[in-house]
Amino acid sequence: MSMPISNNPSKGRLTGGKVLMIFVGFFGVMFAVNIFMAFQALSTFPGLEVSSSYADSQDFNIRRDAQEALHWQAAVETRGSGAGATVILHLTDASGAPVMPAQMEALLTRPTNQTQDQLLALQLMDGAWQAPADLDQGRWRLRLTGRADDGTDYRHNLTFWVN
Repeated sequence: MSMPISNNPSKGRLTGGKVLMIFVGFFGVMFAVNIFMAFQALSTFPGLEVSSSYADSQDFNIRRDAQEALHWQAAVETRGSGAGATVILHLTDASGAPVMPAQMEALLTRPTNQTQDQLLALQLMDGAWQAPADLDQGRWRLRLTGRADDGTDYRHNLTFWVN
């Protein structure tokens, strides 16, 4: 039994029109993905840590030494996940006693997505600072800014994972 031979000589051939369509399709997909990724990067993270790195660095050593002289230790733990989670901050002095700063603000952030940032309302319970939070799985950062009773500024970033 013999196979019929096609009478259409252009079938299966790579023509100029096909090459052009492959070329336009490839670069069209590449540009679309790049535009999508750039939009996502710009809309979820501002990229700004401080307004002026130079100005912030001028008295960095003085502020660091003053903060280290406080001998405060900070650690974070979480209970649960999702909307019913709790963030627990253990802020202690050199003797292990809970610290009662004159002022303290805790900002819970995602390193790559500012839409999930949460300002925590910390309350001292059972020797630790606790606050409800909405925690999805993944990497989180707790940014502490405050002031000791003697006026010393306190800044600390704690990075942790929620499983």
